[in-house]
Amino acid sequence: MTEEPAADPTRALSRTEASTAVEALGWRLLLGELRTAVEVGSLTDAAAVATAVTGALGGAADGHLRIDLRGDRVEFGLQTRDRALVTGVDVELAHRATAALDRPVEPAGGHPVQALEIAVDALDIPAVLPFWAAVLDLVPQPGDDGALVDPAGVLPTVWFQQMDVARPQRNRIHLDVTVAHDQAQARVAAALAAGGRLLSDDMARSFWVLADAEGNEVCVCTWQDRDERDVSPAG
Repeated sequence: MTEEPAADPTRALSRTEASTAVEALGWRLLLGELRTAVEVGSLTDAAAVATAVTGALGGAADGHLRIDLRGDRVEFGLQTRDRALVTGVDVELAHRATAALDRPVEPAGGHPVQALEIAVDALDIPAVLPFWAAVLDLVPQPGDDGALVDPAGVLPTVWFQQMDVARPQRNRIHLDVTVAHDQAQARVAAALAAGGRLLSDDMARSFWVLADAEGNEVCVCTWQDRDERDVSPAG
């Protein structure tokens, strides 16, 4: 009887695989990155939390772990950075990081993890993309010629949506707000209660298209159902 080969930890995971692997830990999948956060009482506390996690992961964190420290919150992100996607390595690091924390994580707490993208509709993407790269000092996203990212991780991703015909009477730039999949419907309901309008839920649970009272559009996005179909925004 032959043994089955061990799974390759560097294999890119599907969105469903990545989300399922870490959901019980309190991590959520947002835009090809595993994300979570913990509450802290001070910057000193935040630094101690970050030290505990980096100490537990050691050199394995290089090229994967991102940490954002604030006085009341520490956010963690895990992704195979040079490929801009989640692999088995990131899942294993999420387990180790969670074990190193001395407090619960809060993917849907008082200030849930979320991510913002700016979408630019364009007839000729190659003609406009260099302008946005230059004016915002962004670089191409690994593996995606139609998106720009901030190497410092400060500015939101800018991605470009192909238009077939000009739409002069419609806004050509909109926001994509990506939230944890188990918070999306509550976010949509809150936006509608605040005076928004639902323009389309045809692609739910991948995204809902909303507009404010004057027609400015925003999409509330999740990772769900994207493995089964090739959809934008916030793939």
